Amino acid sequence: MMAETRGSERRVLVIEDESDIRDLLSYNLTSSGYQVQTADTGQHGLDAVQAFTPDVVLLDLMLPDVPGTEICRRIRANTDQTQPAIIMLTARGEEIDRVVGFEVGADDYVVKPFSVRELLLRVNAVLRGRAAATLGAVARRVPVPPSGSTPLTRRKFTVGPLRVDVDGHYVFVKQSEIHVSAIEMRLLIYLIEHRGRVRSREDLLEDVWGYRPGVSTRTVDTHVKRLRDKLGSAGNLIETVRGTGYRLADSYPVLIEGEG
Repeated sequence: MMAETRGSERRVLVIEDESDIRDLLSYNLTSSGYQVQTADTGQHGLDAVQAFTPDVVLLDLMLPDVPGTEICRRIRANTDQTQPAIIMLTARGEEIDRVVGFEVGADDYVVKPFSVRELLLRVNAVLRGRAAATLGAVARRVPVPPSGSTPLTRRKFTVGPLRVDVDGHYVFVKQSEIHVSAIEMRLLIYLIEHRGRVRSREDLLEDVWGYRPGVSTRTVDTHVKRLRDKLGSAGNLIETVRGTGYRLADSYPVLIEGEG
């Protein structure tokens, strides 16, 4: 069963088999201005991802037909559609569950029972990850236009064959668009910010994922591999420094473009 409610242009898909949790999330998300659709099975959820094209998916880990990890994996494997952010919901809080969730492409992880207020904050946070607000230091390096002139509203980065439209959440390799998730976009921008400098797996976990070191270095390795595969011929820009971490090659200059 799937149900749709009216709301803003920000779309949230809730894939949850427990009707009380599903209804609670739908009500609160709709009240907060989101357009919401719900699904009670994994297959209904996959169908809704195609038809509803959500910005965020709230995904229960324990579904009656298909495990949430497999749903996440299938969503991330579909590179023909813009990738939503994925927040996993689960009644289990062990670290191994969180690690598996990150390794199949989840952006965040919330353990039941959870505070609705906290969950809404998490939704807002992953949405900011799709926009310019996630840039931090990058944004501060863009020149501020003189008073009275048209402000800069878009930022783009070009590194050799790679082009990143930050505000539009677009990534191109040469002329082909590459669909990336919110966490993959944050990872790519972070590496561009630190081009030529080695960043340890612990640095990446803390600065990109927002978690204290110690979760799992495999989480970083899995996301880097997936991002490299998506970037194709530009994937070799992300270099492995054995025993240390990763860096973006400095074989090309980083060109920063701002548009009014």
